[in-house]
Amino acid sequence: MAEVPGRTARTYGLLAWTWVRAAAQYPLSMVLLTLGTAAVGCLDLVAIVLMFAHAPRIAGFTAAEVIFLYGTSALSFAIADVLFGTTERLSQHIRAGSLDSMLVRPVSPLIQIATEDFSPRRLGKLVPALCVLVLVLPRLEVSWDAGRIAMVPVMLVAGTAIFGGLWVLTASVQFVLIDAHAATKAVTYGGSFLTQYPMSMFARDLVRGVTFVLPLAFVNWQPTLYVLDRPDPAGLPEALRFASPVVAVAVCAVAALAWRTGLRHYRSTGS
Repeated sequence: MAEVPGRTARTYGLLAWTWVRAAAQYPLSMVLLTLGTAAVGCLDLVAIVLMFAHAPRIAGFTAAEVIFLYGTSALSFAIADVLFGTTERLSQHIRAGSLDSMLVRPVSPLIQIATEDFSPRRLGKLVPALCVLVLVLPRLEVSWDAGRIAMVPVMLVAGTAIFGGLWVLTASVQFVLIDAHAATKAVTYGGSFLTQYPMSMFARDLVRGVTFVLPLAFVNWQPTLYVLDRPDPAGLPEALRFASPVVAVAVCAVAALAWRTGLRHYRSTGS
């Protein structure tokens, strides 16, 4: 059983590389699309910069602190998008009957859908988020110690896992609700937008909802409170600041269960 994750990763890499080689047949198009993807990824950052042009703080947070939230959220979301973003196409495969052919292949249908149309242009989403994060870290007024330094990569890994789990979970809903594709974007893309800003901007009930129901607060908000040494505006326990890895495992476990349940109850189109 210990070899299964490694074999799965190798299969994913092989299928992704096959798509990359196909895209590389048109190098100019690939480069332009990658640059375009990176440029689009900067638009949310531009909105944040424009807001700080009119106010020195947002919900009590400085520009560097909000950009740190943006960078950690955007990078986690971008990695999850690269790895699992195309799972949102599940309903299209169900309608077209192409999911049936995936089920008879010796590769997990989740891997097949996740690697579909894999192109280097998808990596363009990582560039602005990574650059912003590298530039903003030295500008934070933080007393960096071993715990705070370690928390940054931990929150990025946990945030990626949470977003990835939510992507698979919302895709699994499409086994039951074929027309839920647009609605599920409110969780994935909407969740990305929400986590780019201080949670203190939003109503307390919403903050509790994205903490205990849809755990978006654990992507970067709770860990950021620890890094910045800030009190929780919602008055939640300090222990939650260290709960992101546990929450990530729980979200991925629920997503895996939902996906397997959806596959077991899937009825072939007969194609």
